[in-house]
Amino acid sequence: MAEIKSLIKRFYTSALEKDKNITVFDLFNWKKVDVFLKDHKTNKVLLDMKDLEFPEHYSQNSCDIIASKYFRKSGVPTKQGYENSMKMVAHRLVNFWCESLTDETIIKTDEEKSIVYDELVYAFLNQMFAPNSPQWFNTGLNLSYGIKGGTLDNFYYDESKKMIVKSEDAYTRTQASACFILSIEDKLLGKHSISEQYVTETKLFKGGSGTGTNFSSIRGRGERLSSGGVSSGLMSFLKGLDRNAGAIKSGGTTRRAAKMLCLDIDHPEIMEFMTWKAKEEDKVRALTKMGYDGSFEGEAYETVSGQNGNNSIRFSDEFMMKVDDLSKNPKQTITLKGRADNSVNKDIPVKKLWDTFNKAAFLCADPAPQFDDTFNAWHTCPAGEDGAVNAKHNRINSTNPCGEYAFLDDTSCNLASINIYKFYDSKTKKLDIDGYVHLIGLTQLILEASIHWGQFPTEDIARKTHLFRSTGLGIANLSSLLMVMGYAYDSEDARNLASSLTGIMTAQSYYVSSLMAKELAPFEKYEINKTYMQLVIRNHARAAGALNTEFENLNYEPVKVNHNLLKSNSLGYISETLKNCFTKALNSGEKYGFRNAQVTVIAPTGTISFAMDCGATSIEPYFSHFIYKKLSGGGYMTMVNPVIKASLTNLGYSQIQTNDILDYILRKEKVDENGFQYEKIIDGKIEGAPHLKSEHLAIFDTANKCGSGKRYIPFMGHVLMMAAITPMISGSISKTVNLPKNATIEDFKEVILNSWKLGVKGIALYRDGSKASQPLNTTLSQDKELSLEDLSYADLLKKAKTQEEISNHSTREKPIGIRYGTTHPAQIDDVKVYTTVNRRSNGEISEIYITTDREGTIITGLLNSLSKSISVMLQYHVPAEDISKMLRGQKFEPYGFVQKHPYIKSVSSISDLISKIIDIELGDYTRCQIKPENYGNTDIPKNPLMPDENEISASIVENENVSTFKNIEKPKGERLYSETCSHCSSTKLVKSGTCKVCLDCGTTTGCS
Repeated sequence: MAEIKSLIKRFYTSALEKDKNITVFDLFNWKKVDVFLKDHKTNKVLLDMKDLEFPEHYSQNSCDIIASKYFRKSGVPTKQGYENSMKMVAHRLVNFWCESLTDETIIKTDEEKSIVYDELVYAFLNQMFAPNSPQWFNTGLNLSYGIKGGTLDNFYYDESKKMIVKSEDAYTRTQASACFILSIEDKLLGKHSISEQYVTETKLFKGGSGTGTNFSSIRGRGERLSSGGVSSGLMSFLKGLDRNAGAIKSGGTTRRAAKMLCLDIDHPEIMEFMTWKAKEEDKVRALTKMGYDGSFEGEAYETVSGQNGNNSIRFSDEFMMKVDDLSKNPKQTITLKGRADNSVNKDIPVKKLWDTFNKAAFLCADPAPQFDDTFNAWHTCPAGEDGAVNAKHNRINSTNPCGEYAFLDDTSCNLASINIYKFYDSKTKKLDIDGYVHLIGLTQLILEASIHWGQFPTEDIARKTHLFRSTGLGIANLSSLLMVMGYAYDSEDARNLASSLTGIMTAQSYYVSSLMAKELAPFEKYEINKTYMQLVIRNHARAAGALNTEFENLNYEPVKVNHNLLKSNSLGYISETLKNCFTKALNSGEKYGFRNAQVTVIAPTGTISFAMDCGATSIEPYFSHFIYKKLSGGGYMTMVNPVIKASLTNLGYSQIQTNDILDYILRKEKVDENGFQYEKIIDGKIEGAPHLKSEHLAIFDTANKCGSGKRYIPFMGHVLMMAAITPMISGSISKTVNLPKNATIEDFKEVILNSWKLGVKGIALYRDGSKASQPLNTTLSQDKELSLEDLSYADLLKKAKTQEEISNHSTREKPIGIRYGTTHPAQIDDVKVYTTVNRRSNGEISEIYITTDREGTIITGLLNSLSKSISVMLQYHVPAEDISKMLRGQKFEPYGFVQKHPYIKSVSSISDLISKIIDIELGDYTRCQIKPENYGNTDIPKNPLMPDENEISASIVENENVSTFKNIEKPKGERLYSETCSHCSSTKLVKSGTCKVCLDCGTTTGCS
C-alpha cells in the first residue's frame, strides 16, 4: 500500500536535481519594486517602502497588497528592520511547515525535507496557492527571526504531557486559523457564559480573526429567571456584543471585526432578530435626513446597532417543507419555544415568519438563510467527543463569519486556496491534473503542520482542534479557467467542470489524510465518529460518480457529476482522476481512518486572491470585461481582461478577429468637458462586437451588466453553481447571490427555496442598493415643496441669519449683469445632472444652478428648489465651504458610480455630488477619487477649472492607454458604494463571497 512518502517527490523542481549549484529561488527572475500607499481621505502616507524584491511576474497591485499586509514591519534582521523580499516570506512560512512536519515525523529525512521545501517554495512563489492571512501574519517569526512577542494567552495540546498548556509566547508556535466557531450557554458568568463571550470575541478580533456563534441557547425576553425576575432577552445581549465588536474595530486592528450570529427558527425572539438590521437601516435613513453623516463610517451608522456582524437564520427541513406547502396550506404554524420557560411558548404562522424574513433580507441583505438539516446531513462527526450522537452540542450549529467553515462548536480551521487557473496549459488546452493532485497533497501537509505546531485562543478550542484537526483547502480564480476554456459560468459544462475539480480536491485531501493516519494515527475522536464519517465520504463519492449505490440518510438528491459530459468535452482524464481519487480515499480510509475530520471549504479568498494575481476571487464570476492595471510609476493602464483574449483564441477566432473584438471592448470616445479633452471607455460591453458569434456571448457574461449591455449572469446561475459544488466539499461555500435593484421579494423567496431543494447549505443574498438606500422623495412630506429644513440646512439658515446680523452684508447681494461660470456634467446611475457654478467679478461664488435631463419630473422641481436655496445662502455670504460641509455625505438615491465627470467617480447622493463640486471650485480635490494632472504643483493654479491671469489651464491626458488618473480600478466583485475601507479610507470596496475587500490595500472583513 502507498505511504505518505509517495507524495514527497520533485514535480516542479526537477531542475534542482540536475544543477546542484542553484536553489529554488533561482528558478525565478526577480525585480525591485517600490510600494507607496496613502489614506484616501487624509492623504496621510500609510506605507512607503523602497527596493522590495518580488518575482518578475508579480503585478504592482500584488506587490502592494503583499508588502502592505504581509511583510513583517519590525524586528527583522535586515538593514531596514522589515521584510523586504518575497524570498524571506517564502522561507519564513515554508521552513516552519517543514520543521513542524519533521517534528511530527511525517518528514523523516533531510532529503524529504529538502524536496518538500523546494516544491512548496516554488508553488508559493509561482502564485499557485496561498495560505490564509493569519499564516502570513504569524507563522515562523520566531523560527526565522527570533521574534517571540508577548504572551497572547493562547493554548495548545502538549502531546508529551497529554494536556492543554498555555503558550509561552506569541510566535514560537503559530496562530494560523482564521475561522472559529464558539459555543455559548445561557448564563452570565463562568465558562462559555455571556460574559466570557465578550472576552473570547475580543481576543479573536484583536488578532484579526472572525468568529461565529449560534445564540439559540440564550433565553428570550420575559422568560423567568431563578432569581425570581425575568430575562432582558437575547437581543439585549446581542446589541452589547455588537458594540464590543465595533469598539475593537475602532481600535485600529488590521481588519474589521467579523462575526456570524445564528439563530434557530423556533427561538422566541426570532421576529425581533430577523427585523433587527432592517429597523436599524430605517434609523440610519432617518438620521441621514436629519443631517447626520450617512456614510458607513459616519455618525448615523455609528449610532445604530447590528452593524458588525452577519446574521443568519437556521431553517430546519420541517420549516422549509411547510414553506414549500404554503400555496396549499397557508395557515400552517410552528411553535416558538422558550429556552427555559414554556410559558412564553406561542404558535406563529409559517407565512408570517417566511414573509418577514424575506422582506428583511430584501431591505438590507440581512439575515441570510442556513439550512440546518442539510449541514448536519453532511456532518462527519455527529458523535462529537462524547458519543452523544446528534445532541445539540454535537451538531453543526453555526459557521464562521463568511459561512464556509461549518463544524462543531469551539473548533477552528486554517485555510489555504489553490489558484486553479495556474494549471491550465493554453498550448495543449488541457489542465495539468497531475500537478494539481500533487499540490493538493502538499497543501494538506502544511495545513496539518499548522495544527501540530499551532496555538489557539481558548483551552476548549485548543483541545477540540487537536481532537478533530479540521483543515480547509479551497480553490480560487475558477472564472478565469472557465472563460479561457470557453464555458459560460451559467452552463452545465461550467458547473460540471467546477464540481469535478473540487471533487478531486476533496477526494485527494481525504486520501492524503488517510495516509497521515496510517503513519501517525487518525484524529483522536475518529473511532466514535467512524461510521458517520465513512457514510459522508461515500455520499461524496456517489455524487462524484465513483460509487453507483443510493445516497444514504439524505432526503434530497444531490447534483451529480456528469461523466458523459466530461468525456464529450475532451475531459475524460478529469473524469478518471475524480473516480480514482475517491476510490483511493474510500479504500485507504476504510483501512487506516483519517487524520482530519474535514478537509475542504470554498472561502472568499479576498486578500490572498490579490496576492496570487487572480482575475476573479474564489468561485465568483468576473465583474467586467476591462480592468485598470496599476503601473509601478503611478497611474493605471486600461486593458481588457487578459483571459478574454485567450478564450477567443481557444474558440478559434483569428488574431485579426480577436484584436477587433478587444478593440471594441475598449472603444473610446473623445470627450470635451469644460475645456478638458480626454478619451474614455464608452461602456466596456462585449455585446455587438464584430465577428463574435451569438452562441459565444454567454461565455463572457459577468456578474453585472457591463455599460449599456443587457446581459449578465441570472441569479439562479449562482445558485446552480453552488448546488453543483456543495456535494464535493467537506464544509460550505462563502458566496453571495447578487440580485439587481429591481429584484422583488418574490425573487428572494425563489432563490432561497430553490437553494434548499438543491442541497445548498447556506447562501447570502444582496440586492443592489439595499443598504440605506433612500429615494429622494422620501425626504419630503407629501405635496410639500422642498425646504431647507427638509434637507438638513437648519444650521446653515441659522448661520445665514447670524451673518445678516453681524456682518456688513445685512442684505442679500444679488448678482447683476452677465457673469461667468463653470458647468459640471455628471451622470449618477441613469440620471444626468448639470451643475453650473457662477461667480461675481471678484471671483466669489454667487450662484449654483442644478438641472437634469428629467424634464417635468419631481426631481427637476426638487433640484430647482435646492438651487434656489443654495444660491440665496451664497448671496447672504454664507461661506461656500460651510454649504459644502453640510451637504457632504448625505445619502439618498440616485447614488453610486459617477460618469461624465473627470474627477468625481462616486457619490452618496446628488447633495454629495454638489458638495464635491463646490470643493473643486474652491480648489479642494481631497475628496475626489481622481486628481488633476500636476495637482499640488505650485506653478499652476490650485483649481485648474479656473484660468489664472495667464490663462493657464490643466488638462487630462491619456497616452497609449496609460491614464494619468489616480486611484481608479474596476472592481472584481459587487461594488459597495456606501462604505469605505477601515484601513485606508478608499471607497473601492467590493463583495467577495459574503465578505468585503478593499481593492486598494487588500483589507478584508473575512477569513482569507
